[in-house]
Amino acid sequence: MQQVRLGLIGDKIARSRSPELHRLAGALCGLVVTYDLLIPPERGESFREVFDHCRDDGYRGLNITYPYKEAVVPLLAPLGPDLASLGACNTVTFGEGAPQGANTDCSGFASAFRNAFPGTPPGTVAMAGTGGVGKAIAFALAALGARELRLCDTDRAKAEALAAALAPVAGAMTIVTTPDIQAAAEGADGLVNATPLGMDGIGNAIPDSVLAGRSWAFDAVYTPEDTPFVIAARARGLAILGGFELFLFQGVDAFRIFTGHEVDAGELRRRLRRGDGTAASWA
Repeated sequence: MQQVRLGLIGDKIARSRSPELHRLAGALCGLVVTYDLLIPPERGESFREVFDHCRDDGYRGLNITYPYKEAVVPLLAPLGPDLASLGACNTVTFGEGAPQGANTDCSGFASAFRNAFPGTPPGTVAMAGTGGVGKAIAFALAALGARELRLCDTDRAKAEALAAALAPVAGAMTIVTTPDIQAAAEGADGLVNATPLGMDGIGNAIPDSVLAGRSWAFDAVYTPEDTPFVIAARARGLAILGGFELFLFQGVDAFRIFTGHEVDAGELRRRLRRGDGTAASWA
């Protein structure tokens, strides 16, 4: 049976379910997958040292998470125009020549959205948070044909930097930046939480007062899946796309890149669900 060696580099990944996802995906495809959690501070090494070790020690590929998604880009083969504009990478494969990069947070959100809302465009979307996952979701919303994207961040410079990066791929999508989520949500179809607020059930970046009249909501947090935002949005009749679905579909896309195998997302979801209740990060 073919063996595939994978890993995840990040600083706060001890509870990640990525090893479980990739091992289960391997089992579904007749592969033996090993998947290591590689935490540079705990190893007493720099990110570059851990990355080089994996490249030289037989790893087929790596997932990259906080805070290294941008730091890895200079170590890769030249990126395609979309990934270069995004400026962040979470999936790396090793082979002949320079390592190859991809961003499956971006493609995974697009796949999750299409799966949850088939044939439905995003419309006008208000998004709280323009950090790493927010950037990937913003590019995915552009690819999905969103009509307007309103970027809301207390750090206005960060939101404006994302707007500038999006401009070359935005097409007909209008991009607006604002520090005020109340204003951003007015008349929006969708609401997106791309901040850590809601983790462990604490905090909410999108107040209940803006939910009325909206159509759908996505929360990148899935620890727990029923965050205060999700609970409130569901109670008001919004269609919900949860963070678990992003975790699932970004993993499916990464597994395809690593192995060339297409895993059944529905069956993988069922097997992962058997572990419900496990505190985890989707990194």
